[in-house]
Amino acid sequence: MSSSNFTVVQRDTKAWQLQVWVSFGIAVFLCATGLAWLPGERLEQVFMVMGYVFCLSATFVLAKFTRDNQNKRGATADTPMWRFVVWGGFAIAMALTGWGLLGMNINPTYKAFMAVSWLYLITTAFTLAKMLRDRYDADLFEARVQGRREAQMQQGAAAVAEDSGVAK
Repeated sequence: MSSSNFTVVQRDTKAWQLQVWVSFGIAVFLCATGLAWLPGERLEQVFMVMGYVFCLSATFVLAKFTRDNQNKRGATADTPMWRFVVWGGFAIAMALTGWGLLGMNINPTYKAFMAVSWLYLITTAFTLAKMLRDRYDADLFEARVQGRREAQMQQGAAAVAEDSGVAK
């Protein structure tokens, strides 16, 4: 058997996966704590919760969109306006949440805590999305390689059976 049948699939280490999940969990915890104790009017509190959720979902959509289109320079499978919708949604989510946070009449220290935890949530969400997509791509590649190996083995077995049938 030749060494060309041996394929290495690079994967993230368990330590890295744990670090990404723990970081994301810490970011969610910090944001939830800040939002739960957020002083101010009820409408402002609801606006901030909605803004954080909007930013988080827009982050995952942008991460998927970017990854789906990274190898499609020039040719795209998306509709022409989808790029505008994805980037525009992310920009609007970030801008409105930042504007709402800056406009709140709260202690500057608390405002800084909310801003840092919000940005930490966004960065860890991008990292989590990349890690999950890398794992999906590695699983898909491994399945393709395994399928090719099985097909080659079946072809080889069929050729041997055919040759032994002719030799009789």
